Amino acid sequence: MSSITLFGAGSWGTALSVHLASSGRDVVLWARRSEVADEIRRTSHNPTYLPELLIPSSVYITTDFETAAEASDFWGIAVPSQNLRERMESLRPYAHEDVRMVALSKGIENGTLLTMSQVLDDVFDEIPSEQIGALYGPSHAEEVAEGCPTAVVAAAPHADEGRRIQKMFMTERLRVYVNNDVLGVEIGGSAKNVMAIAAGIADGISYGDNAKAALVTRGLAEIRRLGQALGADPQTFAGLAGIGDLVVTCMSDHSRNRYLGEQISLGKDLDQVLDEMDMVAEGVRTTRSVYNLARQHGVEMPITEAVHAILFDDKSPRKMVKRLMTRSAKHENWIPNTLER
Repeated sequence: MSSITLFGAGSWGTALSVHLASSGRDVVLWARRSEVADEIRRTSHNPTYLPELLIPSSVYITTDFETAAEASDFWGIAVPSQNLRERMESLRPYAHEDVRMVALSKGIENGTLLTMSQVLDDVFDEIPSEQIGALYGPSHAEEVAEGCPTAVVAAAPHADEGRRIQKMFMTERLRVYVNNDVLGVEIGGSAKNVMAIAAGIADGISYGDNAKAALVTRGLAEIRRLGQALGADPQTFAGLAGIGDLVVTCMSDHSRNRYLGEQISLGKDLDQVLDEMDMVAEGVRTTRSVYNLARQHGVEMPITEAVHAILFDDKSPRKMVKRLMTRSAKHENWIPNTLER
């Protein structure tokens, strides 16, 4: 359990590779683009993601799937959510029943509406389902790279597998808790990106702290409703992959999704904002998935509906906020076993 292969040399994969290597793990980092791998080998820096971060020579960089796969039986998958299936199909020939896989990227696949661990399970027949988990929580790559104290949650179907993930990732600066509600952890950690876009829109319009607090609170209610409808444990959403991930993503300047929402509220169209961003804002395509999941399961998610309308139907942010504020009066109900509306 001292060696790991990380697939994906974006900001999160890069940050984890450095963090785990500095804690004594043997780390192989797979990069999709040869020019990125060459630049890391030459300069010890990732030219696109976290360019100031020094990548130690102990992190082995490769673009070869076979080399990366054979280096370890523990695979961390940090590929962007909407590219995950395609990349994993290429990795599949090297999979076997001893491999443990951990989903590190956050999102819900468009079309299938599967979470990341579900996509992995769908692709890899060779790997038992119980050996596929996820690592989620409030963990901006920039801060993990700097060694800032961070807490996350390792989700796996069985406690023993959760503890394996915990043992691999837990260090003096990265505290890992265990949860066996994989679905709840992934829904919370993915849907929060939709709320972060909403938070950025509110910031751009300068609606203030009261609006942000209301958005986070009611956003959590929406996420929990969806999770319950899908069969997740409602208590999961009070944890690190629920309220923890939601708060940090809605509040932080590191948040790509909050930034995207802010730019949209300033009058830029979606394509323009995406073209200007170097990093992937997972929340855009996750908004489509969450919106469709809610409709499919009859779950009321008014904030999600508003974000979807702003991003894809060219609706005015101010008009959508007014629509949210003038909905029919409701009763706040936080009893865990009720699907409040």
